[in-house]
Amino acid sequence: MSLFWRIFSLNATGLVIATALLLGPVTVSTPILPGEALVVVGGLAALLVVNAAVLRVGLAPLTRLAGAMATADLLRPGARPQVAGPKETAGLITTYNAMLDRLAAERAAGAARVLSAQERERHRVARELHDEVGQTLTAVLLQLRSVADRVPAELREEVGQAQEATRAGLDEIRRIARRLRPAVLEELGLLSALRSLAAEFSGHGLTVRHDLAADLAPLPSETELVLYRVAQEALTNTARHSGADRAELRLSVGAAGVELLVRDNGTGAAGAVEGAGISGMRERALLVGAHLTVAPAPGGGTDVRLCIPQRPHPGDEGGTR
Repeated sequence: MSLFWRIFSLNATGLVIATALLLGPVTVSTPILPGEALVVVGGLAALLVVNAAVLRVGLAPLTRLAGAMATADLLRPGARPQVAGPKETAGLITTYNAMLDRLAAERAAGAARVLSAQERERHRVARELHDEVGQTLTAVLLQLRSVADRVPAELREEVGQAQEATRAGLDEIRRIARRLRPAVLEELGLLSALRSLAAEFSGHGLTVRHDLAADLAPLPSETELVLYRVAQEALTNTARHSGADRAELRLSVGAAGVELLVRDNGTGAAGAVEGAGISGMRERALLVGAHLTVAPAPGGGTDVRLCIPQRPHPGDEGGTR
């Protein structure tokens, strides 16, 4: 029965009973006798209780829907509100669920276009850094080396310092270019890229251990890129913000699919507002239908866990080597 007919039938029943009492032999004395007042008050109370119960049951699905709407987050896809209640309420919940699905699909498609453009821009910047800035600094370094042999002895130390500064700048440019464009991922595959990533972040007080599944089946290239970028962002957050001295990079394969875990022993981020880095990881996770969680690690620190359902693509090029 629809919500309209439930409320209408209840109110109609109350009015019919009241009319029957007025037309029947029941009378109310003036002044009202205690027994008559008790009957009237009791009937009114019963009618109000039944009315409240019907409204409570009928509006409960709307209350659940309001709670789901207040907590909905397209970056954290979860269970949809259960379709229940009268047909008007059930139709509203069904429409809301369909709207969430449509918004999630549109957001995923838009995020895919944005991230694809971002990767192309990363490649372009990395190529320009390597080809233009890198070659310019290399030429400067060679000129300084040539000048160092001809300058007076009292200036050789300063020229040597300029050489070291130029060499350090050249190394930093190359490091930035590698991070912008993970050539090792394209050339050697995901496992080699993750090992290289762990080695890159090890140092300056942080040790990154890795445990990577050797039996990892070939994955689509976009899935490999998501795994690499999430691991890169998680380790960047560890190095910059956690104060950790140990971190673990783990890639495992189970019945549910592929799981990436980045765990550190830092101060953690309980209650902290998520920044652009974590939001970016969630955007990437949605592109491959994955689920990302950021939670306190056992014993302190932070766990960043990415779970990707296994979807083999034998014909995909760019799989793990």
